[in-house]
This record gives sequence, C-alpha cells and structure tokens, in this order.
Amino acid sequence: MSSHSILASSRIAVLGYGSQGRAHALNLRDSGLDVVVGLRPNGPTSHKAKADGFTVLEPAEAVRGADLVAVLTPDMVQPALYREAIEPNIKSGAALLFAHGFNVHFGQINPRSDIDVILVAPKGPGALVRTEYERGRGVPCIWAVHQDASGQAEAKTKAYADGIGGGRAMIIKTDFKEETETDLFGEQAVLCGGASELVIAGFETLVEAGYQPEIAYYEVMHELKLIVDLFYEGGLSKMLDFVSETAQYGDYVSGPRVVDAGVKARMKDVLTDIQDGTFARNWTAEYAAGLPNYKRLKQADLDHPIEQVGAKLRARMPWLQPNTAPAAVAPLKKAG
Repeated sequence: MSSHSILASSRIAVLGYGSQGRAHALNLRDSGLDVVVGLRPNGPTSHKAKADGFTVLEPAEAVRGADLVAVLTPDMVQPALYREAIEPNIKSGAALLFAHGFNVHFGQINPRSDIDVILVAPKGPGALVRTEYERGRGVPCIWAVHQDASGQAEAKTKAYADGIGGGRAMIIKTDFKEETETDLFGEQAVLCGGASELVIAGFETLVEAGYQPEIAYYEVMHELKLIVDLFYEGGLSKMLDFVSETAQYGDYVSGPRVVDAGVKARMKDVLTDIQDGTFARNWTAEYAAGLPNYKRLKQADLDHPIEQVGAKLRARMPWLQPNTAPAAVAPLKKAG
C-alpha cells in the first residue's frame, strides 16, 4: 500500500489557487489522488485551474463532497471563508487542513468538534514545491494535528504531505502554536522586517556620509543575495569558506556591534507580542479597518531612495529579467 493510501479513495478540495494552492493541487493529482478546486467563478485563478484540467466548483460546493479540505487562501480571508463555505458544508469526520496555523491558533477560526484539524506546511515557495516534485524529489514539510475527530488525523496528515512530495524529503512534527509563532517571528525579526531594516539603515548610513547612492545600493542590497545563497546552501560554514579573510574578520568584530544584545532583547519583545496575541489582534483590526497603516507604511518603503536608485540599476542588469528584450535606459547621473 502506498503511503498516501488512506486518501486513495478520498476527494480532496483545494481552496485557493495561488502559488501554494496550484502546487499542492497538481502534486496531489499527479500522486493519483482525486482533487477538485474551490474558487469564486470567473476569477483569474479559476481560469488557470480550468486550464490545468481541474474541476472548479464554488467553495461551498467543493467542500460539500470532500473528505479533506485544504485551505490555501490568504490568512485574512480564511475566517469568512470558514463561516460561509466550510462550516455549514464540511461533513462529519472530514479533515480541515491548513498550511499556516494563524487563524486556528489565534481563535479567528474555531473549527467544529466533529472534524479533523491538521496542518502541512512545505518549507519552500509553491514554485519549488512543484518543480521538486516534477524532478522526483520533494520539499521538506512540517506537519501537525490540532484536533483528531476521526482517529485517523495523523495518517491523513502524513498522507497529504506524501501526496505533495514532502515524504520524499523529510517531514517534521510540530504543533499549531510552534508553527504559527516561529513563522511570524522569522518574518518579522529576520527575513522581512529585520533584513529590510538592516539594508535600509546601511544604505542611509553610507549616503549620509557622502558616498554615491549607486555604490551604497550595490554594497548593502545587491550583494546580500550572494551571502544569503551561501547561507541557504551551507549555513555559516559555507559563507565563511567563500568570503575573504578580511570580510571574515570584519564579520567577527563588527557584526556584534551592530546586532548587539539590545537587538536580541527587542527580538524577544517582538516574540512576546506574537505569543500573547498582540500582533494577531493588531493585524486583524488593521485588516478590518481597510489597511490604512499597512498602505501608508508600504508606500513609505516603495518611496524610499533605495528603491529609486535600485530601479535604475536593475534596468542595467539584464540577467535579472532573462526573458525580456534589452530596454533603452537613461544614463545615470554622474556623481559630482
């Protein structure tokens, strides 16, 4: 029997057809499972799912016939989707699967007690989940069971992870609390918030000291990819192998001056806001209010000088747009 045999005669409804939704649906189908896609009719993703050969149903109808419902829509639309399409229609003993535990962990969704509530989260973007599957490999997944009504929730969770290719790589057990809180912390303190603020502060420091913005951009934004790729491929050890001894010495003596104990203490404050629900409450209220602060803060980032300089420089780097014809670009202003 295959590892996903518990789902062999099940119908899986995938709600959402973005990056992860499409990858999951295609991989599950290629694993021999019965998949329908639940979407609003005539939306852009509806046409894409139909072009990929899926039966596309209204979300409520997709849920009605499903043994497992995978919720792969953005976090903030999930509570309404659950109330309107899932809760009235999901059958007793079916499984409700998430790829991120935010809404369940923070009580935005309180699932019915007669269904399984499970989580499978690939540790990579949807495009990678798909291409690795097509190569006969897989992306590692983390998995969790929040509620086991059927007595088979764990088996269903592992079978779904296998169906999208995770079992070919590695699956790691977690719980909704750990997955949600570590995911939010990583985004806020390091990957998105921390990294972008570090880059902007470095750019401003150089420009304010009189250096050319173009040079500053290359040093603190452009070259970051080289270092991140080394981290990704081989951790700190590979990065240290590939940079110069001068760079290594600068790392050892200056890194801790910039990211010091105060930074770690403030990271702990960020984590506390995540753990006690402050961030979730603020984000839910912000979304409900129509995103005024979100839009203002996003625009401030887009208007920052590093973006103006970067757009001009990236236009000179055709390898960043491999499928576009050469474009006419305005000459850069000479420093003087």
